[in-house]
Amino acid sequence: MGRPRTNDEAVRERLVECATEMLATRPRESVSVRAVAAAAGASTTAVYSLFGGKDGLIGAVRARAVAGLFRDLSAVRASADPLVDLYALAVAYRRWGRGHRHLYTVLFGGVQAFDPSGEVGAGDPVRPLLAAIDRALTASVLAGDATAIALSVWGTLHGLVTLELAGALDAATADAAFHSSVNATLRGWATPEVFRDLRRADNARQETRADGA
Repeated sequence: MGRPRTNDEAVRERLVECATEMLATRPRESVSVRAVAAAAGASTTAVYSLFGGKDGLIGAVRARAVAGLFRDLSAVRASADPLVDLYALAVAYRRWGRGHRHLYTVLFGGVQAFDPSGEVGAGDPVRPLLAAIDRALTASVLAGDATAIALSVWGTLHGLVTLELAGALDAATADAAFHSSVNATLRGWATPEVFRDLRRADNARQETRADGA
């Protein structure tokens, strides 16, 4: 009878999943090869064989998070209204974070550092956001520096999603805060004409909700 395989896809998947959970819930320095292997029911040899060691395993977790977020954001189709597209991207970002809380925590909790001055790769999750911002700038809907706008939008989203995942906001408060904060951020970068239109539309929605209360 041959020796059991230690480098098949099932073992790889278990190691990545266990490493993801441990990196999201423990200090990174406490996540050892031995601890991950034990949690996955695998040997330490499997970690070295499949990933080359701890750094390679962490890299695989990061790659999964980056690819997943990029895939979901890229699935948002461009429309004739770049502001609608930016809001849709915000919704997709929040949905991915809520659906993959451990990957989200790993991606933005220290393993992945957001470098606004770095080159944007083909599979970088910020690319769909920058593309929508570029369309908004071209259409004179937003005004400002694209990177600064992207950081502003991402900072708003990250703060909201982080609070929500931490349980600091109940469902109703999280929904209301998401809608008002994202729209306020976009209004802050809007050109004067668009800003006035957005404020009028927002005021009309509030009056409608008040009348229906």
